Amino acid sequence: MFYKPEIAYDAVSKVWSSRAEFDHFAPDLSIGEIIYREMQRHPQQIAQISVTERTELRRDELHLNSKAVASYMRQLGLLQTDIVGIVARNTTHLSAVAYGCFYMGIAFHSLNINYEQATISQLFNITKPRLLFCDGDEYEMLKAATKQLDCYIVTMRRHVAGVMSIEQVLQTPVPLDFKPAKLQQGNNQTLAILCTIGTPKAVTITNSRKILNGNLMLTTSDVQYSHRTLDCLTSLITTITTAVFSTKRIIADNAFDAEQTLRLIETYKVSWLLLAPAHFGSLVSSPLFERTSLDSVQHCMFTGGRCSLRVQQALRQRLSSDGMHFAYGMTEVGSWATLNWNFDEKPTSVGRPTAGFQLKIIDERNAARGPNELGEICLHNGQYWAGYFGDPQESQQLRDAAFWFHTGDLGYVDADGFLYVLDRNKEIVKHQNIMYYHNELEELIARMPQVADVCVFGIWSERNGDEPAAVVVKRAGAELQAAEVVAYVQQHVAAHYKQLIGGALIVDDLQRSPNGKINRAANKSHFLQVKGQIEKSN
Repeated sequence: MFYKPEIAYDAVSKVWSSRAEFDHFAPDLSIGEIIYREMQRHPQQIAQISVTERTELRRDELHLNSKAVASYMRQLGLLQTDIVGIVARNTTHLSAVAYGCFYMGIAFHSLNINYEQATISQLFNITKPRLLFCDGDEYEMLKAATKQLDCYIVTMRRHVAGVMSIEQVLQTPVPLDFKPAKLQQGNNQTLAILCTIGTPKAVTITNSRKILNGNLMLTTSDVQYSHRTLDCLTSLITTITTAVFSTKRIIADNAFDAEQTLRLIETYKVSWLLLAPAHFGSLVSSPLFERTSLDSVQHCMFTGGRCSLRVQQALRQRLSSDGMHFAYGMTEVGSWATLNWNFDEKPTSVGRPTAGFQLKIIDERNAARGPNELGEICLHNGQYWAGYFGDPQESQQLRDAAFWFHTGDLGYVDADGFLYVLDRNKEIVKHQNIMYYHNELEELIARMPQVADVCVFGIWSERNGDEPAAVVVKRAGAELQAAEVVAYVQQHVAAHYKQLIGGALIVDDLQRSPNGKINRAANKSHFLQVKGQIEKSN
């Protein structure tokens, strides 16, 4: 039997709507004010355990550290119009930096540690942070990336001589009358800034209660684990909800390790597991998977891409309840727009809209479509959005005049109101949760003097998500081998996620649509067919 949250379908407008939102907290309180109040509850309860740094913080300790970070920002004279930059792993004091920003009403702009220097420089030149928290591992690169900015840097781990450390920041005296700041723009004010794909855009996240959607059942007995870093919406959600709902949070600052994750699930009795699809693929493939107890896991959630049904079913068989949940949304809407509570009945769906969301499917003429009809997925969250920081033109292209977000994803809604996503945006490669446009690699490969044309796409794998691959047309009379294309990319791109992990194929011509445009799906299909034939012959 389906779990049916209050959801309605309007046959005239062809819009699916969830129930209206309800407030658990006074409507005038910001996310920072809510966290400030809730962190004072259960002061002796363990708030966070770092399995890599071997640290443990009680809620009162984390709350004091957060106030010290906020007090340090006040000493520097930071205002709510300023931005704080973050490029850091999940270390012991990163949560205090986030909460300190929330207490001050200052938005932070968080970037992935794997971004190239040029990308970081471009993004931070958009928001111009006055204060930057980073790991010592990347200090020199970040110093170079922000050399044109008046930016003060604090290191979070592996500290650099002569540079302020987070431990020094935590020594800042906290005034006895310390209170979190009131937001100058109310709850329409930006809470955080994350990043989107391709041409870098800084996505503003609003101080909205919707960020709690899908987490309202959390209690003080829950133990949360998410391996993603703070540049990701799911990590932002986990950072906020662990404070609001007084859960215990497990963190790690190393690269994802399946065996380590399985051990910590069993050791700390994780009940709320939120990972990327590729991470779940690694867990299932681990030799420890069948020998590890998953009895504590009540909710196993993933978002940000597809996870094979084989992996989902392998996980489901190890769970004591229907705890498999696929969430769907986009960074721009600031929360999960849909959530599937019914894996056993609807294993390939991303679920129904969460509280306060509306959903519709449109055709090429922007006309709404009905149940079981295919089209582009559009979302409406009924809240203010400041758009892409400093880029109103791009903001208007994503969100139309009626405030509908056009996702670019293809899907349909069935007769029970469950959304199915058939294809993510075709212009995106998403490798190990880092996203970029295909044309970034295409433009690079096209610089090779032997190359006439090129098409790049992602070959999906359970472990990595998209593995970039290319089909290449060589110039007339030129000599070119697939291995040379792979090597060229290696020589000119430092980022591991932009390597041609899926390989390359030399072809006579690219597959094209009737109007002459490159057909990415057809080129990918041809690539897989040829590779399959080669593997069989070997």
